[in-house]
Amino acid sequence: MKSGFVALIGRPNVGKSTLLNAILNKKISIISPKPQTTRNSILGIYNDKDSQIIFVDTPGIHKPYFKLGEYMNKVAFASTRDVEAIILLVDASVEFGDGDQFLIDHIHPNVPLYIVFNKIDLTNIDLITRLKARYKEIFNEAKMFEISALNNLFVDDLIRELKMILPEGPQYFDKQQITDKSNEFVISEIIREKILLLTKQEIPHSVAVYVEKIEPKKDKYDIFVTIVVERESQKGIVIGKSGKMIKKIGTLARKDIEKYLNNKIHLTTFVRVEEEWRNSLRCLKEFGYQDK
Repeated sequence: MKSGFVALIGRPNVGKSTLLNAILNKKISIISPKPQTTRNSILGIYNDKDSQIIFVDTPGIHKPYFKLGEYMNKVAFASTRDVEAIILLVDASVEFGDGDQFLIDHIHPNVPLYIVFNKIDLTNIDLITRLKARYKEIFNEAKMFEISALNNLFVDDLIRELKMILPEGPQYFDKQQITDKSNEFVISEIIREKILLLTKQEIPHSVAVYVEKIEPKKDKYDIFVTIVVERESQKGIVIGKSGKMIKKIGTLARKDIEKYLNNKIHLTTFVRVEEEWRNSLRCLKEFGYQDK
């Protein structure tokens, strides 16, 4: 059997989570138009008859302004160690910029590197030619691919290429397992995704979600969740007038959670204010963004 680990790295919003979900044909990593949607490293486990590829989806690498951002970058850079290959995902629809240079300055691959240009359905031949030339100057030995993760174009070609360079190895995970994350983690991420999609302004970056407990019942799960924001005004936005926003968040999240758990649920949500939690080591640990 061929097996090994592959790191997915890139700037925020280049499509890493969309690519992982396309590879697995199942949603395990949340997506939204908001930058820095992914905050933790997530393993996605791809299986076929003769291989197992463990993809490490990482937060978008960016110049940090909070301790949370420092943690996210640390997670992303750490993912490039002890892997068989690195996929550097690039948004093919935008010009090379300072953020791309910041990322490149901080990675030093010592394993096969694949530069994967995503969103080819949104680019043009002149732009992608310039991007390829720029990355070729920097990473002369890297192999280059063009894909559309959203439309699942040429993703299979990338998988075939990865399988060619993977070593013979063990089956690290059971073939039925598609992620290393707990139900609590996946549920909290699903709820955070709905908040990202439904709220604007400063709310997306200021919110954390964690599951207090899951209580199995005869025909459903009772799930108790806390949503954390940084200010009272943000709490009002998340709850909404007469509780309309929190109800909408719960309704959308419930559908995805029931699909993921393959069971009915009863979801109870609380909203809590914790000022400056993104700069608090205590809060970062409590909400799962630092080692306990």
